[in-house]
Amino acid sequence: RRYIPSSSSSSEEKVEMVSKTWKIIGRPLIETVLNNHAQHHRVPQPLILHGPRGVGKTTLILERLLDNWNTGPHVTGYVDFAQSIEGHHPHYGQSFPWASWSNCPPPTLPNLRTQLEQCLESMAENGVRLGTISSHQIFTTLSKWHGLNSALRRILQSNTTTSSKSAVSDKPSTSVLWSRAVFSLSARLNANEIDGILGLGEKGRNLSIEEASYYREAIVALKLAKEVISVQQGWRANAVKHLNRTGGFSRHLAISATDWPCLLLELLSAAAEIDYFQPKLVINNIDVLKNAVLTDDSTVCASLYHDSLIWRIIALGANERCLPVILVTSDSYYSYRAYMDFGFPDIFISREIFGWTRPEAKMHMAADYFSHSEWNVVVEVLGPSPRHLFELYALKQSNYDQKVLDNRGSTFEDIVDAYLAYLQVTVVNPAMDKALSLLQKFAIDARSGKISKDRLRFGSPWRHPPRTDNSAMRLEWAKLQLMDFVQSLVSAEFGVNYLADCSLEILDDPSAVALLEVGLLYAQRDPSFLRPISQGIQRCLVRWLVQERMQMSFQNSFRYLWQRIIRGRSYRHLMLEVGYNK
Repeated sequence: RRYIPSSSSSSEEKVEMVSKTWKIIGRPLIETVLNNHAQHHRVPQPLILHGPRGVGKTTLILERLLDNWNTGPHVTGYVDFAQSIEGHHPHYGQSFPWASWSNCPPPTLPNLRTQLEQCLESMAENGVRLGTISSHQIFTTLSKWHGLNSALRRILQSNTTTSSKSAVSDKPSTSVLWSRAVFSLSARLNANEIDGILGLGEKGRNLSIEEASYYREAIVALKLAKEVISVQQGWRANAVKHLNRTGGFSRHLAISATDWPCLLLELLSAAAEIDYFQPKLVINNIDVLKNAVLTDDSTVCASLYHDSLIWRIIALGANERCLPVILVTSDSYYSYRAYMDFGFPDIFISREIFGWTRPEAKMHMAADYFSHSEWNVVVEVLGPSPRHLFELYALKQSNYDQKVLDNRGSTFEDIVDAYLAYLQVTVVNPAMDKALSLLQKFAIDARSGKISKDRLRFGSPWRHPPRTDNSAMRLEWAKLQLMDFVQSLVSAEFGVNYLADCSLEILDDPSAVALLEVGLLYAQRDPSFLRPISQGIQRCLVRWLVQERMQMSFQNSFRYLWQRIIRGRSYRHLMLEVGYNK
């Protein structure tokens, strides 16, 4: 693409920046931290890499780390749960959404489960090819958590002729049943397919008959273990169907739903060996799994599956050590609340990334991609967010921009303003509409008694939602609440330290919860600030507030001012005091 300079750029800057292409700039500190974690073959805790959207977490994993984690003894499985969202993923030529994944059409849970299981199965087959996972290890690990006799008998009976059913009618030991089932399944499977998995036909892989039989038996045992778990899950099908219909909770069914992926994780963790076979698992956009939709009764609901998977990874690491598992997310639930929900503040290893500071961004960007005069405008309006800088640079080089500059004499400030308008129309306004619908749902739940009294304590501005079933009144109430909250954030200069200021009450505010859920706000872990995900989004939030106040009727304007005058000493009042003190 050809660089189209702004009117304030000098001729030297034009020549210097014509051939510049966007490059991925390393981050030595966080890369060193993640590499040190990944070098261990087994670790006691999973690691969560989290931070606001647009700071480059996925780019860091894919462009800087993943290739090195698949060289030599290292084998890394990468699962992106958002990849099945076709309209918002680079895999389909789209870009990641600025707002939360919850604003996009959710994927189906069976697809996400298949995606995870196929990744782990591929890693396990790699372990079999290296000889670190054997049929005996699979049997030992499976029998440690599952009773196998009934399932193995069912598998043998379904594949045995009538004349040879006497071989199953006796009472052999579990190990004998396992050997018979492996032999029976190996006769049914395609030998060429097994050899293809093991790569026995490849050049340079010549094995003796005994070695080839050993590897084939391990592959067949892996498939048998999956069939055993499938049979056992079939016995629970009616219970799972009843659970999904009633919306209840069953710890036993939630654990059984993740039996197969967790069995593979345990096998891979036990097979890990330094400098020979070091598997790792990276799960990107883990929050998408929590919001997936269930299309059938093949498993439990997505939230139960999500919690069960994470809890069993934690238990495996605490009890026996687990292969390095790295969860990547932009959802601020995983910066603080997830730690409390799963036990205590240090149950995960937390690594939070915020992108560049202004001096760092200027060092990397000012000379190569923007002139100094342009950089001053960019950093003042949008801040140093890497994604803002990339998108603005792409807009500056586009053919549309060339046409505007040539025909209308536009300046670089007009390009920035057009980019802000794009964010306003395509990101912030739809997200605020979704937040309003969440607030209206809160009013409905409060009216029906589904909201606990702790969240409706005395003095809270959201304590009295409309008592009548009037959608227009609910919308007005929701808009007043959201405007009041954004105005309080503006007064506090868009930074509230919810831990240091003893302002945990902010996490009870339905407006804060809604803006966190739609992804416009981010709750940091350290320091514990609640703030917009970027300076550009922050500016769009102010524009939304100004636009809504201009469109308010006189009656609603009076209600808005009255609410801000008479409300009790809630945390919003304290936020105002913080802003005035600053």
